[in-house]
Amino acid sequence: MTAALRLAVALLLAALATFVGPAVASAHAVRISTDPAENAALDIGPDTVSATFNEQLQPQFAAMTVVGPDGNLWSDGEPRVVGAVLSTAVRPLGPVGTYTVNYRVTSADGHPVSGTWSFRLTRAGSGTPGPAAAAPSGEHGLPVWPFLAGATALIAGGALWAVRRRT
Repeated sequence: MTAALRLAVALLLAALATFVGPAVASAHAVRISTDPAENAALDIGPDTVSATFNEQLQPQFAAMTVVGPDGNLWSDGEPRVVGAVLSTAVRPLGPVGTYTVNYRVTSADGHPVSGTWSFRLTRAGSGTPGPAAAAPSGEHGLPVWPFLAGATALIAGGALWAVRRRT
């Protein structure tokens, strides 16, 4: 095997190990609790909802919404980040059913983290909803792995071409 081919194979294996190898311990924020608790059954809606994470959060670009069974927003105002807690105010709730809390935060390491949890309202309230909730974007889009595989192939091909060009 020539030196150029060995280098190209080594680069390809290194690139593949980056994407396919065992997961390295992640430093991203992890949600450790919610208020109200996930799947809680409530007679009266909460004034606020909050999610607590295992590390401090960056306040930039934080988002949190509460979407009711009617498809409308029941969250009110801008979300607030205090240390490791993300929260938002909630309007007095209305229809009985499942309310879904959607959130997006930025970890201390700069990576975005998003997720959802739900709770149920068991007794109708008299609240007035906000506007219709916007459809989530990018949550269920294209898988990332084809782009990573393509990038790896391009890098390996470029390295092989550069090495062969030198010889």
